[in-house]
Amino acid sequence: MRATQAENSSLRQSAGERAILEAAAWLFSEIGFDGVSMRSVAEAAGVSKANIYHHFESKEALYLAILHASAAELSALVENLEESSGRFDANISEFSSAHLQHLMDNETTSRLMLREAFSGDEERSRMLVERVVGGTFERMVSIFRAGQEAGELRSDLDPALCATLLMGADVFFFQARGALKHIPQAGFVRRPGRFSEQMIDVMLNGMLSKKQRKGGAQ
Repeated sequence: MRATQAENSSLRQSAGERAILEAAAWLFSEIGFDGVSMRSVAEAAGVSKANIYHHFESKEALYLAILHASAAELSALVENLEESSGRFDANISEFSSAHLQHLMDNETTSRLMLREAFSGDEERSRMLVERVVGGTFERMVSIFRAGQEAGELRSDLDPALCATLLMGADVFFFQARGALKHIPQAGFVRRPGRFSEQMIDVMLNGMLSKKQRKGGAQ
């Protein structure tokens, strides 16, 4: 299996650099960019401020390194989807499951990315799109557009909306699973893979029964 860019980068990192990134990711996700100082990162990582500046020239550089590392893993998942052969629906279902697992396996950085996305800060939101995740989302849109061109999807749908619905459903599950587990009827929360499978089924085939669909077509 080919190593991802994120995996190769991790192998090159020293133990001190990894400690800095992990500590900073947790602080940024909990407090936000403006509330974190390099001194607090140094204390949390158990290193000196000088050591941080040896690896990262500024707080913004440290922050972007964390965001880029998380985005690189998502980019690798999209690359796998782009290169997958077989049926479009099966490939999309596999991606959704892998995307959701990525969010849960990287909880701290996932929450950091979502904090930026939901911050309401126009400038930081633009930075996130232009410098971190925008290209990956554009590739997802292209995948759905290719599905339309191949006759796999309805041609009247907005491919950007399709990509948003898929990734947005995974994000909602990730964000809300702590509350959902207390709802007896939401048994799917204990089976993330089953959630992805059924969510994709609803996205691609709808909620109406075959009988209702046929009736509506008359």
